[in-house]
Order: sequence, then structure tokens, then C-alpha cells
Amino acid sequence: MPRELRIHGPDGQIKNVPLVGDRVSVGRSGAADISYPEDAGLSRQHFVFEPEGEDWAVRDLGSKNGTFVNSLPLKARLVLRPGDRITAGHITVFFAPESKPTGPEVVIFEGEDDAAAGKTSSTVVTSLEVATDRTLRKGGGARASASLKAVIRAGLELSENRPLEDLFQVILDLAVEAVNAQRGVLLIVEGEGLVPRAHKGEGFHISRAVRDTVLHHKSSILVHDAQRDDAFKSRQSIVEQKVHSMMAVPLEAKERIIGLIYVDSPFVLREFTEEDLHLLTVMANVAATRLENARLAEIEQAERIMKRDLAQAAEIQLRILPAKAPAVPGLDLAGFNMASRTVGGDYYGFFPYPDGRVALALGDVSGKGMPAALLVMSLQARLEVLAEDPHDLVDLMTRLNKITCTNSPENRFITFFFAVLNPTSGELTFANAGHNPPIVVRASGDVEKLEGGGPVLGVLPSAQYLQQRTRLGKGDLLVIYSDGVTEANDTDQGEYGEECLTDVLREHHGESAEAIVAAVTESVNRFSAGAPQADDITLIVVKRT
Repeated sequence: MPRELRIHGPDGQIKNVPLVGDRVSVGRSGAADISYPEDAGLSRQHFVFEPEGEDWAVRDLGSKNGTFVNSLPLKARLVLRPGDRITAGHITVFFAPESKPTGPEVVIFEGEDDAAAGKTSSTVVTSLEVATDRTLRKGGGARASASLKAVIRAGLELSENRPLEDLFQVILDLAVEAVNAQRGVLLIVEGEGLVPRAHKGEGFHISRAVRDTVLHHKSSILVHDAQRDDAFKSRQSIVEQKVHSMMAVPLEAKERIIGLIYVDSPFVLREFTEEDLHLLTVMANVAATRLENARLAEIEQAERIMKRDLAQAAEIQLRILPAKAPAVPGLDLAGFNMASRTVGGDYYGFFPYPDGRVALALGDVSGKGMPAALLVMSLQARLEVLAEDPHDLVDLMTRLNKITCTNSPENRFITFFFAVLNPTSGELTFANAGHNPPIVVRASGDVEKLEGGGPVLGVLPSAQYLQQRTRLGKGDLLVIYSDGVTEANDTDQGEYGEECLTDVLREHHGESAEAIVAAVTESVNRFSAGAPQADDITLIVVKRT
């Protein structure tokens, strides 16, 4: 059966060699079929591949440093299986390797979590304190001078005013250049994971043990020779990426790990040193502080912009609400709105008609903040058109509902009450879309609720609505309100409730509409007693005089 070898040489080069003939030998000698004369770790004739029926076997030729198959010493002739890994000197050979997947991710974490990284003879682990002491407090020598210059340069480069996104690549470039690495990646903690924000090279395979040691123990790690380190040499990815020496250091800012920098190099003759590790650790700390400051500055700027936008939105929203109630003969009208945030999700309006009638509208959008405020503005714009001819309130509600269903997100809806009042006859025609039943307090003190209606706007496009009628006598009071009134909480999370509202309306029903608004809001504020306002509070008060 035809087989192939994938050989990773000490210079990082990869070549594929078919297995043909009676034997294929590997060694330092030029007489070997596969020769690497520059690899001092190989014997002149180190090991050989030989056919074994339909398969192939490998045999050590009495080498000085031994041959290893899947990290185990080769003691006798061994029949190979596809994917087996043979190592000797600084070369690694994969027997009948599986095809390499296409389109690798920038970073892949492999191996076991929370393993004891950094406990082999080829690995060095250090901390920021040690690295700072070694890099900045010990003088003398060209290397110390170069390290100090690299740190100073990093400080100067990072002192320039750059956007946060640009800083990632600048920091990585400085790190790679300072330690003469060939590849590198900068990863930032986002949520529960690490996200590459800058990289030089592709397809990084980083040990989960290394990652966890850097992130959880705030330690920097140096692996002198990954090809010979027990923790790494068994990984095909390390060999295929030509990784010889690697380092990983934390990005630590204000005692918080915000990410890590990983660099590696394929050169046998240029291993990373402990001085490189200390330098990279200190530079990462400088960089992390700069990144954190830039991040906080961007957050502060975004908050300033948000406050400005919210203030402008609040001003716009305030203009769509009535500055004051219209003067309508035979009626005493008042309206009130107090948003729980800068912008609110409640709407109310008055629509006087030439024949003396007046329409009253109050809506409450689900949710709070800017999304709710945008829906309020949309509701107001549609209502301005639909309320021009309000003879059929069923048609008005149906059309308003269909438009709201089409243009609103699935998780948003609007409770809405609309009524037309004739001040001469006292006839009140109304339709309700899932809103709190308005309260009528008769001149006699009796209380009624305007029950009935249809579902909220924005959920069921085919919803059905009712047009209902009642009559307000002289001295009767109509109060339309949002649930921010009755659901106001005290410090023990108790609710104000309809009963409290009704009691206040009974007590003050003989007063003006403005006075009744003031009495209700004062009562709600007194009940809340310092508890934060949880929802918008909106009222329309109508008295037939």
C-alpha cells in the first residue's frame, strides 16, 4: 500500500516523501536516503523505514540520542499506523498523515484545561514583579540597555492619541519586534472567551494549560524548545507550525487580566531567553494600562454622546406632548407626564375638532428608554393622521394596530386608550386596546370604570376592537392614567394601586383638573417615599363643567 511521510526539518521546512523501495533511511550522513547534515541531534544513520507486508515499520539503527514514536522510546521494530509521529534530533516525521483541514481559525486552544504548565525543564514561568525587577532595576550590558530602550520606545509609541482599535496592532508590532519573534497574536478577554484583536501569522495553536496559567495565575510563560518539551512535542500542530520557542504573557491592568500576548519563533539558533520573557512581560503591562485607559476613555466618550443624544431626544419628545391642555368650552382639561428616565415610553394628546368635540389619547409602550421613546414618536405621528376623522373608532384602532404590528419589534407592544368627548351633550365614545380602564367619578361621588375593549396594539394584526359609549354629566370627572401611577412602588415593593388612586379622586373630585393632577402626583410621591420611580407616570384629567 503506497504511503507518504510528512517531514518537518530543523529549519522549519516541511516536505512530503513517498515511501518506496525496500527501505528508506534517515540520518545526518549524506548516504542516508533522507539526510539532515546540519542536525547535530541525529546520528549518521539514525533510523530506517522498512516494508512489512502491506504496511511499513520503523527501526532504530543504534542511534546515540534514540528514536521516539508518539513520544515513547523505540526499542524494537514497530509496525506503523497512519498518523504515527516519529521524532529524532530536531526533526519530526508523520507517517501517512491525515490531510490538514482548510481555513484554520486565527487561534485554536488545545490540550487539557488547568494542566500543570511550566513544570518541565524547557519552560520558564515568571511574574510581573520579577520581570520588572530584572528589566528595569538591573543595569549594565548591551542586552539590558536594549530592553530599557524597548520599554521606553513602547511608552512613547503608546503615549500618542490613537483609537482603541489601532492600539492592538501597534502593541503587537512592538512586542514582536522587541523579542525578535516571527509570529504573534494579541487576544482580549470578552465575556467568557478570548478574542484575537491583532495578529501576525495565522492558525495559532495555544495550549489551554498555557492560557489558563497566564489568565488565572497572572504568570508569564517561556518554552525554550517546544519540539523537545514533553508538554508540547507530542502535538502535531506545534510541529506543523514550525514552532521552536514560544512565550505567552498577561495583559494586566490595575490587577485585572484583560488579555494576553502570545509570540513564537521557528528558529533553532534563536531561542527566546528569560530576558526576552521579562521584557515582554513588562511591555505587556505598559500596553495593558494604555489599553485600559483607552477603553475607559472610549466608554466615557460614548456616555457623553449618549447623554447628549438622550437630552436631544427628550427635548424632541417633550415637543410632541402638549405644552398645555387646550381650552374647550364646557370642559376643564389637564394633562401630566413624568418619565422615569431621560426619555419616556408614555404618550398623551388632545385633538380639538371644529365642531367643539375633543379627542383624548393616552398610550403606554412596553419597555423603557430610547426604544420605547422611538415607538412613542411613531405612535404620535400615525395618530396625527388617523385622528383627523374619528367617527369610527373601531376603524381607527384596527388601522393603528396593523401599522404597529408591521413596524414594531416582536417584543414590543402598546396599550392605548382613545376617546372622543362632546362637551355639549357629555357623550363619550371610546375604544380601548389593552390599557388600564379609565376611572369616572360622578358628581355624586360614585365611581365607575370604563371596562372592555380589545388586545394591545402590535401583537395580533387581525385583532378585533369595540367602540363603546357612556355619558359624562355636569361635574363628572374622567381620569385616564398609565400603569406607572397604580404600579408605583414604595421602599417595601408595595404597589400604590387603584384603590389609593380612587380615594384621592373621590376626595378631590370637586376641584379643578390641574388641582386633581397635583393631588394624584403628590399622593404617589408620598407613597413612594424615596423609592426610585420604576415607570413613566401619565395622566389626563377631564371635568365637565
